[in-house]
Amino acid sequence: MKLFGKKPAPDGARSQHNRANGAADDKATHRVTLDLSRAQDLAAMLASSRASRFVEITDLLAGLYLYEWDRLSVYWPEEGREDVEEMMREICRISPQRWNYWIQLYDTRRKESEPKPAWKRLTKSKNGNADAPAPVPSARLQNLFHIAEKISPFRDPRRNTEKGGQNANPLPVLTSECVLLCIAKFMSTDAGKKLHQSGLNIEQLEKAVIDPKRSPLR
Repeated sequence: MKLFGKKPAPDGARSQHNRANGAADDKATHRVTLDLSRAQDLAAMLASSRASRFVEITDLLAGLYLYEWDRLSVYWPEEGREDVEEMMREICRISPQRWNYWIQLYDTRRKESEPKPAWKRLTKSKNGNADAPAPVPSARLQNLFHIAEKISPFRDPRRNTEKGGQNANPLPVLTSECVLLCIAKFMSTDAGKKLHQSGLNIEQLEKAVIDPKRSPLR
């Protein structure tokens, strides 16, 4: 698992990530690992592609599938993973062709967000929707994050201090496993029910969420 603090995102990517969490950095209620942040970026792109104002739980699940499947697939029996992948694509409405499309588009957007030489910054953007407001988490997705904040055992000790040098309470750190567990176990949605019935090893996933050896702070 990649550490959330080791590789700071560019300003543009950081702003998009803050919007995806529905709060400015100074009002954030949690931190996320780098892997989960990238899955959220994909989720926001999926929501934008259908001109939605909101990022839904299925968008985030799609982001986890697109970006994290190789790692998260271990929580399903090996012999049934192809069927699970088909189910995930059905839930998230992603064909194999669209899978390749979104990965390529995400990679392009990520490269575009990296710092550029001054002469490149002067070129006109070809994206006519660059100034369109980014979609924000839906009420259900916000509720999902709220639950994940409660069950995550990890806290970020580096939260900004209050004026006068008083330390603020450290923010919970969310991982992809933590979010997947919340979707499957704590959310009353069709996606959650299908995940729960798909052979997902909830007990193994719960252990991974609280395992100190898997701490994103290590």
